[in-house]
Amino acid sequence: MNRTEFIAVTATLLFVAFALGWFAYWLLHRFTRVSQADMGELDRMAQSLHEAEETRDQAIIYIQDREADLTSQISQTEAELRAAMEGLRDARREAEELRSYIERMNAS
Repeated sequence: MNRTEFIAVTATLLFVAFALGWFAYWLLHRFTRVSQADMGELDRMAQSLHEAEETRDQAIIYIQDREADLTSQISQTEAELRAAMEGLRDARREAEELRSYIERMNAS
């Protein structure tokens, strides 16, 4: 094999390798490309995800507001309970004083 034949064979082999590589690339992208239907489905999924995140954020805000309302109601109820307990304590003390006064009046 002389030099010219060697160059021709090498060039042919390189061209065939290039052609096979290009064909494999084209074939791979032909089977793996994303279709318009898939893009539409991805867009719908993204929109659904966005709506779900908005709903979650609204639910979190609602829960926080409700928790604040319930906390204020609890503190108000506890204050009313303390006032009622103090009133009951005062009424019991007054009733005890009246009983002792009546007993003293009946004894004398």
